[in-house]
Amino acid sequence: MAEMGLKNYAYIGDAVWELKIRLKTTTMTNNARNLHKLTTEKVKAAYQAECLKKTEPYLTNEEAEIARRGRNLPIPVGRRQIQTEYRMATAFETLIGWWFLHDKNRLEEIYQLLGESD
Repeated sequence: MAEMGLKNYAYIGDAVWELKIRLKTTTMTNNARNLHKLTTEKVKAAYQAECLKKTEPYLTNEEAEIARRGRNLPIPVGRRQIQTEYRMATAFETLIGWWFLHDKNRLEEIYQLLGESD
């Protein structure tokens, strides 16, 4: 597999994280409103920023560098009012995408660390 850019890792990571959360929340309720609420609470930037903070002490040097570079990606103009939070969420999504494509065992370790494993 060819190496891809960080934006692409973040894009993949966003989808992987949302699918992970959706799979988990569908086991919790059948109510559409509750499903939406449970899911959006964990896919929003604030929650993802907190996930990054929880994982940072456990990152390898390589992973920390990926997160740092993901945090420095350009952000959409509409997100600038919560710039720090959005940048941290993007860094988290970049790591999720990287792990998904390169180290699924590590991704599962991170899910366990965050309490999101199956």
